[in-house]
Amino acid sequence: MPMTFVRQASVAVVLVTLTLSFQCAGMAAVIAWARPSFAPHVLRLGAIRSAMLVMRLMTAFIGLHVLEILLWAGFYRWLCFPLWESSFYFSTSSYATVGYGDVVLPQAWRTLGPVESIIGVLMCGLSASFLFAIVSRLVDREARFPGKLAHPLTDFESMSTNSNLSGSKREDRQM
Repeated sequence: MPMTFVRQASVAVVLVTLTLSFQCAGMAAVIAWARPSFAPHVLRLGAIRSAMLVMRLMTAFIGLHVLEILLWAGFYRWLCFPLWESSFYFSTSSYATVGYGDVVLPQAWRTLGPVESIIGVLMCGLSASFLFAIVSRLVDREARFPGKLAHPLTDFESMSTNSNLSGSKREDRQM
């Protein structure tokens, strides 16, 4: 019995570490991808471009969560279930904390289901907080720069041609 727990705990540590690594790498990639939309010379995006940015970010996070679910499903397929469908179904319901109970892990791996649920909640919380920060920033820019839609190329060109602006005026323009 103690060996079973040690084996489950070891596998849980590996799966949690891999899940966290995927999430962190995915969030870093999404940040790098979205960063140009928040460059200092981009005053505001407007409603449609803001909505498209949020939709692209949400799609990226959904894809990231599916990859994390597949990581866990791969383990379940390897040692717990004979079919990918059962593995993916169980992993998805555990990750999303739904846990229907019609498919259950073998007793030797039973503690992994709740561990995946905890990790799923945390990873979804990270994604939700990131999206909240993005939407807050977009709303803030809309409020601070009404009527000044972003034209990245023309705004950047006008900034570079007006390089003789004083430091305070340049800072005002960049905010």
